[in-house]
Amino acid sequence: MVTPNVEAHVRRLWRHRGTTLPTPRRGPRQQLGLDEILDVAVALADAEGLGAVSTRAVASRFGKTAMALYPYVGTKEQLLALMQDHACPLPAWTDPATGLADDLEAWALAFFEVHLAHPWLAALSWADSAQGPHERDWMERLLGVFERWAVPSRLRPQAITMAYATVRACAETAAAYRRLGSSGAAAWRERAEATAALLPGLPSRYPLTAALPPLTTQWADAPRAGLVAAIRLLASALDGAP
Repeated sequence: MVTPNVEAHVRRLWRHRGTTLPTPRRGPRQQLGLDEILDVAVALADAEGLGAVSTRAVASRFGKTAMALYPYVGTKEQLLALMQDHACPLPAWTDPATGLADDLEAWALAFFEVHLAHPWLAALSWADSAQGPHERDWMERLLGVFERWAVPSRLRPQAITMAYATVRACAETAAAYRRLGSSGAAAWRERAEATAALLPGLPSRYPLTAALPPLTTQWADAPRAGLVAAIRLLASALDGAP
């Protein structure tokens, strides 16, 4: 049996796709729009991080109390789920349709850009997905790629997990690199130089690590390059699957 609290939350999530917003049984008529509230909440998370988001903080932007915001968004957990779906509408792009790897890369890079625009998305547990319309759009688009290139049905659940996890991890690293900046990179180099000076035998103890290419000025591009390489490896494995 669906509880009224859950029903109200689902109504909010799917308000533009076939449901109607819950109507309070008593109290004053609602004066705010849910999209307006979520725009403010997402902007707050973008600017200050997920830790800055609370029903109290969002409500204060409208001169209201946290309790006054509850009829609009529900609990804080429900607010986060609404934000998660609100922040990731599916952008318009045309699949290359030249192969599984190309189509899968197009999907992954589009999803990557959404996470770069809203770095806090990767901090939300994938296990607690929003289950909203935008999330379904992304999943449907990915499954459409698998369907187009005849990826075996038995492999699709694992491939979905790998694709989502790879995008989220690479986007999280890219966001961290942005926060690091040039001063952080300089500090990293300084520590590396000190390690090399104090432990001259390190390359012989870790020869494979020592053989890696040195850090370049393009270090901040590594997450995107890693994402593309990983997605193409996944596509290659799926292409060769019986």
